[in-house]
Amino acid sequence: MKTLIRLATATALLTLSALVTAGGDATPSGEKLYQQFCASCHGPDGEGQPGWEHPNAAGELPAPPHDATGHTWKHADAMLYRMVAEGWRDPWNETRRLTMPAFGAIMTPEEIRAVITYLKTLWTPEQRRFQQEESRT
Repeated sequence: MKTLIRLATATALLTLSALVTAGGDATPSGEKLYQQFCASCHGPDGEGQPGWEHPNAAGELPAPPHDATGHTWKHADAMLYRMVAEGWRDPWNETRRLTMPAFGAIMTPEEIRAVITYLKTLWTPEQRRFQQEESRT
């Protein structure tokens, strides 16, 4: 796990360095960050892993979709931020490990918020309104 975090950190630093060197924005867009850090599990279009609603052989729920077919839109911004920054272990999982790694040491707070903002583009207008209300409370 430490090797994975180190690799992801090195990749992020190299990406940011390349952007700055190329004269680009030092903060990649939420979509680019999503593709870099999230798409390998949650799918390039936010579709999630197959069978995400049922535990796999290890007793863990696969990565859910972040598009309109999933439930991400039911969570307030603060909860989404916490999940990305601190990682997540679904309470229904039989294992104790984090099934979603923590990205708080890899992404800046602004980058985490950019990913969350990008996720909102995958939802219906009704889902965005619901999520906005959840975030106010």
